[in-house]
Amino acid sequence: MSKPQSHKARKRFGQNFLHDHGVIRRIVACIAPKKGQRVVEIGPGKGALTEGIISVTERMDVVELDRDLIPILKVNLFRYPDLTVHEADAMKFDFTSLKTDDQLIRVVGNLPYNISTPLIFHLLSHADVIADMHFMLQKEVVDRLAARPGDSLYGRLSVMAQYYCAVESLFIVGPESFDPAPKVDSAIVRMTPYKEAPYSVSDIKKLEDMVRIGFQQRRKTLRNNYKGVLDNDDFSALGIDPSLRPERLDVEDFVNITNYAIQKGI
Repeated sequence: MSKPQSHKARKRFGQNFLHDHGVIRRIVACIAPKKGQRVVEIGPGKGALTEGIISVTERMDVVELDRDLIPILKVNLFRYPDLTVHEADAMKFDFTSLKTDDQLIRVVGNLPYNISTPLIFHLLSHADVIADMHFMLQKEVVDRLAARPGDSLYGRLSVMAQYYCAVESLFIVGPESFDPAPKVDSAIVRMTPYKEAPYSVSDIKKLEDMVRIGFQQRRKTLRNNYKGVLDNDDFSALGIDPSLRPERLDVEDFVNITNYAIQKGI
């Protein structure tokens, strides 16, 4: 079978193809795939990471938006008949549809920088069918995901990701590992959805709203950001100092604020 022409990375898809075999082996080792597992890869590109996984699992689903990459992918991985390619936008893809029986899916991917944050929010909405996620992301995004209260990068993404998942920053990947080379460092992150959440809210949309309001102006205090929503008596009832800035609150604090607001009908 003749090999299709090489594919030039497309800026509009945020494509940077990983070609460093040492890094690929290290990522696969972190994922530690096992035979028969349901692994889903977002944006497989030419299949560099895909092959390292499917050679173990023997089956795999991939979600690829760039239709010109699909024939290249199928040729490169022709030895694996149980590779299922979904030509789709991962931002709109129903990951729940891939869960079968009692087996949770595992999600991996070298995520495009330009959509990584909204894509993670989309995946978190499917967290109940996901065993774990391993992603290559811009290092700053990984730092934001894993940031702790008080860190300069701790914010809305940190709170929402850590509400759903245990988050671990694994290792940094330099620009030279990609073609074309990005202008920033990348990093690998592991996100493991909780089987039993440490804290829970009855209305996840309300949590998203209260976290968004809390961080709407990072330099301002909680009193200012929640003005018209919570007053001093409310903060007193919550046991939270309203003179703090939002990055001082942990996930539990935002959960408590949300549950309080739901109970009070705020």
